[in-house]
Amino acid sequence: MEKRICIAIDGPVGSGKSTVARRVAKELGYTYIDTGAMYRAVALKAKMMGARWDDASAMSRIASDSSIRLAPATEEGLTCRVSLDGRDVSKEIRETDIGLGASKIGTISGVRRALVAMQRRMAKEGGVVMEGRDIGTVVLPRAELKIFLSGSVEERAKRRFLELQKKGKAPVMSEVIEEVKKRDLQDSTRADSPLKKADDAVEIDTTGMTIDEVVGAIVKLARDKLK
Repeated sequence: MEKRICIAIDGPVGSGKSTVARRVAKELGYTYIDTGAMYRAVALKAKMMGARWDDASAMSRIASDSSIRLAPATEEGLTCRVSLDGRDVSKEIRETDIGLGASKIGTISGVRRALVAMQRRMAKEGGVVMEGRDIGTVVLPRAELKIFLSGSVEERAKRRFLELQKKGKAPVMSEVIEEVKKRDLQDSTRADSPLKKADDAVEIDTTGMTIDEVVGAIVKLARDKLK
């Protein structure tokens, strides 16, 4: 049987994790797991229920009681299809406020424990590319290949700006830069599983690199692991 490894891709907002991870998975014939989408799904459910994102008890309960399933995207502009309790919420979870909510609930230990357990089950058989902010350090510490994508704030804000434009929004660059800085601070200083590079991760600074170049570098590293 062909060896199938687990690939963990971490990095801050705007580093291109989702696009890169999806492309790497396609190149290798692996399953792509968008962990950020799972946090967004919980944030969306909480909003629909009228629960506050800073209510740790309520958020932990909602995460534990949720059924979240991921499937390959079937249309342009989506990283994957997301089913929440049997309902497709792929587009709803991509709203800007839901992204901010996901970052907030990501600091809650109970939420992280519930979703990490789901993510580990998904990766149990190998052959997955999983991206997030603590995959190599917490979720899959034994992943055979760990990647940490980095990049300047300006470069990452530009990517986020273009992403919002493609969704038909009218972003203001100065506001997007501030949003990126805010997310960086929040993700790197949270008490539970803060964003950081795993000791054995390969760091790739994506500033000035094309998506093809980043994907090519990771695929080469993966194939070297499979030799």
